Amino acid sequence: MSKVKIAAARLSFPCLFTHSQFNGESTGKYEATFILDKVDHAKQIAEIQNIIANMMKTDLKTKLGSDKLCLKDGDEQGRPEYEGKMTIKASTKKRPVIINRDKSPVTEEDGVIYGGCYVNAVMSLWAQSNGYGKRINASLDGVQFVRDGDAFGEGAIGVSEFDAFDDDDDSDF
Repeated sequence: MSKVKIAAARLSFPCLFTHSQFNGESTGKYEATFILDKVDHAKQIAEIQNIIANMMKTDLKTKLGSDKLCLKDGDEQGRPEYEGKMTIKASTKKRPVIINRDKSPVTEEDGVIYGGCYVNAVMSLWAQSNGYGKRINASLDGVQFVRDGDAFGEGAIGVSEFDAFDDDDDSDF
């Protein structure tokens, strides 16, 4: 297992306070995807790629396809926010440490962590070789809020989207 620290990555699909869902069922894991700019994070990307290459060589003794790696080329994922970037998905069964800039704990109710904000992340890369196959995975250890960014997806609508009406008025919009 190799510990990796990623600075100022953009957060995508965060499920850090509750387990992620798949087809309406809990996966039993906390997870997030971290977006790394190919230029700004070039050194960190190269470090992760070297760790992965070494694990394939020494731990798995085989080369794996990109579909079996936690680090992926964003240009191949069909999401506009991933273009020109690399992504790394990390998960854990135990709730990760989530802290603010001053290292104080962050809760979901604080609204600090959201898809689109920038975070520091600590994760451990590990080689999987079992009945489910061979892969290189990332286990998520912790997340630290760095700064705000444009939120992904549509936010909640405001009350200004609705008209006020009397109890007697049941007209449509």
